[in-house]
Amino acid sequence: MPESGQRTTQGNTDETAPVAPDAPGALAAAGVPAAAADPAARRTGLLVTLVLGGLTALPPLSMDMYLPALPEVTGALRAPAATVQLTLTACLAGMALGQLVVGPMSDKWGRRRPLLAGMVVYVLATAVCALAPTAETLIGFRLLQGLAGAAGIVIARAVVRDLYDGVEMARFFSTLMLISGAAPIVAPLIGGQILRITDWRGVFHVLTGVGVLLTLVVHRFLAETLPPERRHEGGVGQALRTMRGLLADRVFAGYTLTGGLAFAVLFAYISASPFVVQEIYGASPQTFSLLFGLNSIGLVVVGQINGKLLVGRVSLDKVLGWGLAVILLAALALLLMTSGVFGKAGLVPVAAGLFVLMSAMGLAMPNTNAQALMRTPHAAGSASALLGTTSFLVGAVASPLVGIAGEHTAVPMAVVQLTCAALALACFLGLCRPWQAAGAGKTRDPAA
Repeated sequence: MPESGQRTTQGNTDETAPVAPDAPGALAAAGVPAAAADPAARRTGLLVTLVLGGLTALPPLSMDMYLPALPEVTGALRAPAATVQLTLTACLAGMALGQLVVGPMSDKWGRRRPLLAGMVVYVLATAVCALAPTAETLIGFRLLQGLAGAAGIVIARAVVRDLYDGVEMARFFSTLMLISGAAPIVAPLIGGQILRITDWRGVFHVLTGVGVLLTLVVHRFLAETLPPERRHEGGVGQALRTMRGLLADRVFAGYTLTGGLAFAVLFAYISASPFVVQEIYGASPQTFSLLFGLNSIGLVVVGQINGKLLVGRVSLDKVLGWGLAVILLAALALLLMTSGVFGKAGLVPVAAGLFVLMSAMGLAMPNTNAQALMRTPHAAGSASALLGTTSFLVGAVASPLVGIAGEHTAVPMAVVQLTCAALALACFLGLCRPWQAAGAGKTRDPAA
């Protein structure tokens, strides 16, 4: 495995990102010269950046647009809240497992073909979700929707790793957060407005249209970034050996677990907040959507502070540590408020605690991805799959736990968030050991 501070040869190669045979002129259309030998020519243009942002935005769009409708679905399908929350868990689990398949496939066959296949299946599964007659049917097709949607998540990260390294990669992940972060801002707002004119099924009709549009854009504008000479041969056995080697790297495993547990904190909020805000505190779907959007703005703004001001000036590990500490403190404050230690807390202080927690994710999420992928230039697809699978599996476990005490208390949400935040910080300190690398003079980024 590469040393943590090892710079890859990716930025020094004279290879150009080849245009897929079925996508002529895609790089040129995106503003990236296809024939230039300079490494800068391989950087993504604005259009490709937007495409990658759209791919990473699709999962939060699929989940967050649906959130204001959760209470309505419980009545429409005559299912308890815990069962309806499983529609989120199923989608999340599908995204986790799908990445394990699509990631190695993209290392073997390139990025475009697995991505386009996954997008087509996503569109079909989402269309069927709109017609689901029972909660069980909806859960099943949400699982398929997640399995197919995983292609966009894992391949977008792999494409970034194909094109960037080091501090530039961390900055680009922060840029993607700006684009994909718009999804959780607008998705609940759109979902709330859809519910004004139709029922929850209309949400899936809109998602189907979004999937069709994104599939067409990917086909037209996203060129192949993994040349044939850098692809892996072999089948399932080779993929498993590659992943086993990645997990044997203590530091990579540390960043993977840290990112996964931080994501579980985020998903505990996503899963519980519709019931906490609407059922416990009596807010309308539109008010919930506004609060959710405000929290997402906080995440995006802090992510941009990370990418524009901190990366390159402050060690990525130091910024990551700050982010985890703030998340832990915010989760502790939420537990104290929701359990009544400070008396009966209203919506405003609880919303403030959630805002701080969400905003701090802008320091944690892009830097865990960058630090982990920086170590794995030889298997970006498989590494991206492990990162995503860990995050989504841990999130899928956290999701049903937030409703374990029913719909009338927010304490389980806060307990899950505090536990996962503490474990994330423990994994970061115990496995990544950032002070050890700094003391040995092995920096993971030029500013460390």
